[in-house]
Amino acid sequence: MRESRDGMTADRFSGSASASADSDPLVLDIDDFKGAFSFDGLFGNLVNEILPSYQEEESDSAEGHGNGVGSDALPNGNLRAPPDAGKSAQGLSSPLFPEVNALLSLFKNSCKQLVDLRKQIDGNLSDLKKEVVVQDSEHRKTLSELEKGVDGLFDSFARLDLRISSVGQTAAKIGDHLQSADAQREVASQTIELIKYLMEFNGSPGDLMELSPLFSDDSRVAEAASIAQKLRSFAEDDIGGQTMTISSAVGNATASRGLEVAVANLQEYCNELENRLLSRFDLASQKRELSTMRECAKILSQFNRGTSAMQHYVGLCPMFDLEVMNADAELVLGDQGAQPSPSNVARGLSSIFKEITETVRKEAATIAAVFPSPNDVMSILVQRVLEDRVPKLLEKLLLKPSLVSPPPMEEGGLILYLRLLAVAYEKTQELARDLRGVGCGDLDVEGLTESLFLPHKDIYIEYEQASLRQLYKAKMEELRAEGQQSSESSGTIGRSKGASMASSHQQISVTVVTEFVRWNEEAVSRCTLFSSQPAAIAANVRAVFTCLLDQVSIYITEGLERARDSLTEAAALRERFVLPSVSRRVAAAAASAAEAAAAAGESSFRSFMVSVQRCGSSVAIVQQYFANSISRLLLPVDGAHAASCEEMATAMSSAEGAAYKGLQQCIETVMAEVERVLSTEQKVADYRSPDDSIVPDHRPTQACSKVVAYLSRVLESAFTALEGLNKQAFLTELGNRLHKGLLNHWQKFTFNASGGLRLKRDITEYGEFVRSFNAPSVDEKFEQLGIMANVFIVAPESLSTLFEGTPSIRKDAQRFIQLREDYKSAKIAARLSSLLPSSS
Repeated sequence: MRESRDGMTADRFSGSASASADSDPLVLDIDDFKGAFSFDGLFGNLVNEILPSYQEEESDSAEGHGNGVGSDALPNGNLRAPPDAGKSAQGLSSPLFPEVNALLSLFKNSCKQLVDLRKQIDGNLSDLKKEVVVQDSEHRKTLSELEKGVDGLFDSFARLDLRISSVGQTAAKIGDHLQSADAQREVASQTIELIKYLMEFNGSPGDLMELSPLFSDDSRVAEAASIAQKLRSFAEDDIGGQTMTISSAVGNATASRGLEVAVANLQEYCNELENRLLSRFDLASQKRELSTMRECAKILSQFNRGTSAMQHYVGLCPMFDLEVMNADAELVLGDQGAQPSPSNVARGLSSIFKEITETVRKEAATIAAVFPSPNDVMSILVQRVLEDRVPKLLEKLLLKPSLVSPPPMEEGGLILYLRLLAVAYEKTQELARDLRGVGCGDLDVEGLTESLFLPHKDIYIEYEQASLRQLYKAKMEELRAEGQQSSESSGTIGRSKGASMASSHQQISVTVVTEFVRWNEEAVSRCTLFSSQPAAIAANVRAVFTCLLDQVSIYITEGLERARDSLTEAAALRERFVLPSVSRRVAAAAASAAEAAAAAGESSFRSFMVSVQRCGSSVAIVQQYFANSISRLLLPVDGAHAASCEEMATAMSSAEGAAYKGLQQCIETVMAEVERVLSTEQKVADYRSPDDSIVPDHRPTQACSKVVAYLSRVLESAFTALEGLNKQAFLTELGNRLHKGLLNHWQKFTFNASGGLRLKRDITEYGEFVRSFNAPSVDEKFEQLGIMANVFIVAPESLSTLFEGTPSIRKDAQRFIQLREDYKSAKIAARLSSLLPSSS
């Protein structure tokens, strides 16, 4: 399009240019400027005829610039003079651009025409503006008239809508009146019918033969039942109003008497109709005709909200037959006269309750298909289960025993009743949850289930405490019987060695204490099962735990006392054979008896240490049980935890007292044997050899070796049995007693220099042994003994400087110095009178 237009323009301008050259006027048209106008094209077309070389020069210039070779352009942008520049200079007299005049004329003419075209266009634009103003004014006028017309239409529509609304309201009122009139007419018609039926029932009392066919037609039973209920309600309301209103009118009295006859006849008819429907319901139930059952149930729902039909249906359920309930008891209790087992009872209850749940679930499907109010029927059914079938089974299962004369353990004891109670309670709770899942309406299943066990739960904790006491008593009798049987079977074997004083059956048994804890755990589990309130649980658990504390305290205290009795018997046996030696034969017999007494003492010592160890283990078991199981149940009640801790400490105090006394007896037993060994084995020659010039014996004396061997042997059980502070206190006390006993023993001898070396060796042996006690005070005392033994070794003149660094032992050192063989001959007393105080 552009090329064609440019071509046309070029032709026109070409012609115009030619005409211009011939002095013809140039004509420019407005159409030349329409479309894609190009000023370069217009200019080219104007000068094309006058300057034919214009386009050629431009094309040549473009080619020259494109080739770049032979160009006359210099690098600075100026043109290079052509070779014939000299010749051109000769013709300077001719004009350089001869077409300038023609072009000037052409441009002036074109400019004039362009000015004329602009004026023409401006005129046209002015005319168009005026025309637009006129059209706009007319358009605004038309719009204003249209707006006025639309406003009128809106007003008309508003009036029309208001009229329609008014007419609609009037029509609605008319419809309401018509509906009310129709309802009144219907009520009046029904009232007339009811009055007619009421008059039929207002005949003679008990006369139902003259009633309308409606009341005897089986196909219209539902309608008859509805009308009978309406008549009965109307008559009863009227009689009630007559009773409340005091009137002496004869007519009113007559009406009242008449309505009373009608009410009686209506009641009789309703009873007859209800019985007839129930019979039909029973027959349909036997045939499983659900549609007939549903129809009868719907009609019967008009009589006392269908309660009679619901109860009648539930009462006919086979699950409440007497044979079924007797079978329940046989399944749970087993053979008559046999002792029920909690595990068998649990299995039996699970089976029965599962069968009950399945039966109720099946009945629920039938009830939902038959009754208009299935939730009410399910509530009655589940209530019958929990008030009839389950209680009768529990009555036979849970026979509450007497606390005054409880059943013996051979018959199960109180623990059997408690275990059966826990099993029955748990299984009944599971049944309640299952029945709640099946559906039971608004019935409080949980509350009803709890009420079944209220007679048992009221004094439950008393039975629990009595059961624990009975179990403990039976266990103690069993242990005593085992001990007696063991004593009878053993006879007098080992009696000479003291074996009868430390029989194994008399020892504290950790297994027995563990059994006590197991009983308590079982009792605590029942406490948490039978109660959901934290305060009640805490109270019951504390009472049960107190029973455990009493049992463990009594058991371990008695065990420690029995072990102490063995120590006492061994001490009596030692004193019994401490006789003066009147002859060699008698002395030999006494020594033999003393060895037997020593063996009994050692056996009793070991037995008591075992008892102490087991006592500690038993207490640890109770403390661990308290921390793991009891404390968390006591925390919800303020002060309960602290009170139980105090009770536990009080309960164990008696055992601690027995243990302390027994450990004191153990020390006495050990020291008695040490003294016996020293008195029988220590010889005078051990510390004062006849020939003081021979080479001294660096071995400990035989008495020392036997004492250390005895102590090592007998204290092995003490190291194992005792722990912590108890062990430290016992060994410290024993070390102090040993130190004191050795001092007293050595006061009986006289020492020479070689004897002093032998004594020092004995002291070293004793010191090395007591270091195993880990008692620093005892170690210090034996170190001081080693220092004091030097008084027998040094020369008399060196005694004055021997204790300069240890003034604390000077008094004991003086006692030792007096035991020197040369004490009098060397006049040592005079030498030390200025250093050591006088013994007087």
